[in-house]
Formats: sequence, C-alpha cells, structure tokens
Amino acid sequence: MQGVTLTVAIIFSTLAISLPPAYALAAYFTALIWYPPFLAVSIGTIDILVGRFVVTVLLLRCFCDKNIRSNFVWSKYDTYVLASMAVYVGMALLYFNPPKMDVVENRSGFLMDTFFAYLAVRFIITDIDRLKTVIKCVAVILVPLAIFGVVESVTGWQPFAPLRRFSPWYRGIAFVSQGRFGFIRAVGPFSHAILFGGGFAMFLPLIYYLRFEKGKWHTMAYFLSAAALVGTLSSMSSGPWVMAAVVIFCLFMERHRRYVKLMLLTGAFACIMLGIISNRPFYHVIASWANPLGGAGWHRAQLIDVAIKHFNDWWLTGYGDNDPGWGHYFGMGITDITNEYILEGVRYGIWGVIALCTVLVVTFRSLMSMYKRLTHPQLKSLCWAYGSLMVSVIVTWVSVSFFGQLLSLFYCILGMIGSMSNKRFDWKVPDRMVYYIVPKQPSREISLSSVKTSVEDG
Repeated sequence: MQGVTLTVAIIFSTLAISLPPAYALAAYFTALIWYPPFLAVSIGTIDILVGRFVVTVLLLRCFCDKNIRSNFVWSKYDTYVLASMAVYVGMALLYFNPPKMDVVENRSGFLMDTFFAYLAVRFIITDIDRLKTVIKCVAVILVPLAIFGVVESVTGWQPFAPLRRFSPWYRGIAFVSQGRFGFIRAVGPFSHAILFGGGFAMFLPLIYYLRFEKGKWHTMAYFLSAAALVGTLSSMSSGPWVMAAVVIFCLFMERHRRYVKLMLLTGAFACIMLGIISNRPFYHVIASWANPLGGAGWHRAQLIDVAIKHFNDWWLTGYGDNDPGWGHYFGMGITDITNEYILEGVRYGIWGVIALCTVLVVTFRSLMSMYKRLTHPQLKSLCWAYGSLMVSVIVTWVSVSFFGQLLSLFYCILGMIGSMSNKRFDWKVPDRMVYYIVPKQPSREISLSSVKTSVEDG
C-alpha cells in the first residue's frame, strides 16, 4: 500500500507543479480531503502523508516561481501566525519527553500540516478570482464525498475502513463505527466522524457565498450548499451538527446585523443568570441541552472543571505529549481531551492557549476591518461568510479538538483570510461598478482606478 500512497503523492505533486496556481492549490485540497491520513509512506521512523508531500512541493513551487513570489508581501497577520508556530514548536522542543530527534520529526510534520498549508494559500491566493476558483473546486470535490457519507450512514458500507489495516498506526485494530438512531456515523477517508462532518460544515458558508456568482454557479451554489449540509448530517455527530447550526444562524444574522451587539450582551447576561438560577456553572447547563444527538455532553463540561482544578499543574509548561492523568474522572484509562483550548494548554501550557487566542483575535480584527472598509454588498458578504466560519469553529472547539485533515484545512482558511487582509490583495471590481471604501475619516466615493491604492493604504 505504500507504493500506492507514493504513486498518489507523485501524481498530485505533479499537478501541484504543472497546473495554474489556483488549480494547483485545488489539487492539494483534493489530495488532503480524499486520501486517508492514516496511510503513509514510511522512511525509517518518519511517516510522510500524501498531503505533506503535495504541500511541500507546492510551497517549493511558490518559492521558485518568480511570478508567484513577486506578489507575496509579508504582513502583520503572518507574523502572529508565525509567532504561534514558534510557541508550538519551542514548547515542544523544551518540554516534550521523547528523544529530541523524535520531537523534531513530530514538529516537522506539524509544520507541514499547518504553517506550510498556510503559506501555500498565502502565496497563491492574491486576488478574489483565485479565491473563488479554489472555493468552487472544493465545493465540487465535496459532492461525491457527501454521497459516500450518505451511503455509509444509511447502509453501513464503509469503503475506506478496510484500508486501515495498511496504516502504520492501526495495524491489527478493526475499525467499528458507532451507530445512532439507526444510522451509522459516516467517516469516509477521515480519521473520525467528527472530522468528516466538520470538513463539510467548515466550507458551508463559503460554498453558500457562491450564490452571488452569475450563470450556472448561482444555481449550483444552492445545490452544492445542500450537498455540504447533507455531508455534515451524515456524520451523525453533534459537533459538526452544532457547527452547521452556528453557520446557518450567523448567515441568517447577516440581514439582522444591527442586533448582533444586543444579542451578544443578552447572551452574556443569560450565562450569568443560568449560573445563578441553576447553582452550577453555566457551561454545564449548556452542555446538557446543546447536545442534539445525545453524545457525551457531560464529558465536555466535566473536562472544563478538571482543567480548572488542575490549573496549577499545567499552566506553566503543560504536560507535553504526556497524558495528564485525568482519565479516572471520566471512568477512562486515558484522557480524551475534546476541547481545543484545553488541549493547547495541556500540550504547551498557558502559552499555547494565548497563542491560539491571539491568532483568533487578530483574525476577527482583520475580518472586521475588511467588513468596514469594503462596502460593496457582495464583498461584505464574503467577509461575513468567513466570520461565520470562524465563529462556528470557536464554538465547536469547546467540544471538539482538530487534528488530521481538519487541522490543515483550518490553517488553509487562515491563509485565505491572511491574503484577503493583505494590502496587495486584488479585489478586481468590475468597471461598471462604483466601489466604496470607508476610511478612518468621513466616507467618500472613489473611482475604480484608486481602489487598489486605497486598499493598500488601509
């Protein structure tokens, strides 16, 4: 099977070199989404995944191609992402227990999955046309995966599950997907049903944005969005379901955005009142009802309690890659940390939590800045779509931690936002349109010829 994996990696790497930049990036997305992450090419102690092969080749092309390289401009956003990588790598080198060479191998793979993916997107997506092209390609490649999800959920046939016996990590371990309400939790080529459904939910707002396109894409946007929603539902996992629900709610609130501030204040007040009335932390109350499929909501709430209880044990250096030993609180032999924020703290101490939250804050500041400056309705909706995506991720992280393909896809999304917020991003407004920028001083109407200069100044 390693020969097949290597062949697939070579094919997609060739596409990453030969295709136009936007389609080369789409080829990376295809390899990342469709090829199982539990299949690898083993070279000694190193296991290299197809996605890592392709993104490395794609990034090397970006470095070597003068046309691509010349359009790249480093930004403050990139600096924050790089600083977070320094925390994740630095803390691992200092406090992870295995031999340092093993840690270096581990962090190298981590950087390929995250920062390499981020940089590849930043280099390639330099204008809105390329951005839309990539979104369209992803929307299309998700359709057959959604069909597989439905078949898997209804019939129980799992075409990718037998391949696990070729994995260097799952050898001898049979894969059994759990059932819920008479359906099977679809997993597809992902490692877990939550990741499978989360991949669809993550791209749902971006696919729905294609409704602003003309011609066939306007009609197809609704079909493609429905396919993404069906793929999410086929996972039969509460995490992706909640993620999709948050996306739909945020998209609905775009037409009622004047109530967003009031809604946030009301929500904060409601959380305080829930804690007082129920005489228990508000997140226990939320976990008890925000659990549409009857999953382990109590586990998520208890995990927060345990992390707070042991705060003095992990805040400074974390537990590295060791189990924190909290399993007995949940009746488990090991600790299942289903919370991204707590997971970052357990691995890297409070510095990992700060790094993650800083990137999130900078991301939202960038989106808000773009939303205020770009007054064309379609472009504002694009910013809102990315904001909806990020809100859904932040909410879902309370009960889910990302790894595998979903982690790489998330950093690709950050790369898209980083490109959009860059001063040299080309919005390519049609000549017949009048474009507005909202500067810090009183707004004024400007012509298309001065759009690029105004964006750079902003």
